Amino acid sequence: MKASHVRKLIKPIDSAYSEMFSGRVYRVGRGAVSVRNHSGKAEQTVIGVHGFLENHCYFTQAYEAPTTELILLTCSNYHIPVNGVTPESPEWEVPIKHLEATIEYDACILNQALEHLPSTDNIRIHGHSRGGAIILQALAFRPELFANVEIVLEAPVLPQGKLHGLVTTLLEPVSHGMWPWLIRLINSAPSSAYGQTFFGKMNPRKKQLLSKLFSATQDHLTIVRNIENIMEWMTRTDTSIYDEVRHGTFLVPRVDRILDRGAMLASARQSPTTMRIVETEAPSHFITLDSKEWVPGFETLPATAQG
Repeated sequence: MKASHVRKLIKPIDSAYSEMFSGRVYRVGRGAVSVRNHSGKAEQTVIGVHGFLENHCYFTQAYEAPTTELILLTCSNYHIPVNGVTPESPEWEVPIKHLEATIEYDACILNQALEHLPSTDNIRIHGHSRGGAIILQALAFRPELFANVEIVLEAPVLPQGKLHGLVTTLLEPVSHGMWPWLIRLINSAPSSAYGQTFFGKMNPRKKQLLSKLFSATQDHLTIVRNIENIMEWMTRTDTSIYDEVRHGTFLVPRVDRILDRGAMLASARQSPTTMRIVETEAPSHFITLDSKEWVPGFETLPATAQG
């Protein structure tokens, strides 16, 4: 990448979205992990891994039970979407050797969180889109951490997957130097101009979270690196990465205009039979935001099933 392009791309992007948060926030490398306070005795732990240009608020309304310990990842070089909490540095943090803003880097953040933070043995890790790839990569790095963990891969980036043709067509003519200009253009256009095409039917929560997508990262370079790494990871990662997967669910939308649904299903079908594939009626890539009804109940958790 040309130095002049990098200079344009590292110009900071201001944070444009946050919500009140009650809990603790830990800085881990260039990312963060937030642990929400819960009013009841924790019966299960959910770790949420957000997707490309999203933030951890994607999961907060899907997991509101007072007995759910909710741990939320903020991927590297993304803004932490919380108000009123000062991030702290945990003593268990270890340096991450991978390039920041990659699936590999964020997988290391996830593994540090999984190793040190859950207070229950009933653990689910729920990843949306790019978050699905982060979970699979984390599992490939440290399979022993996932022995009794349930995973939910929602409209996931998968090995041998593809972007939707519409997205590919949009990205092809974009050079690195055009990104800051393109993002300014998108941010100045009303989201209705492109929202319906890519986001499907809107509802208040979708509108709230998806209207600020291009302000999620701290700079434009992270956006470029995320996209290039997603495409490269899907191409080079073989479906043998599923070999260590124990149990969980693929949630596939009825319509997806971000990722190629056919390639997603073909990849998911290479996974162990202990992984369920649920083809939902969700009308967009954002299944949880379309309706919480498709989020599996906790009776699917391994420890619960054994009890």
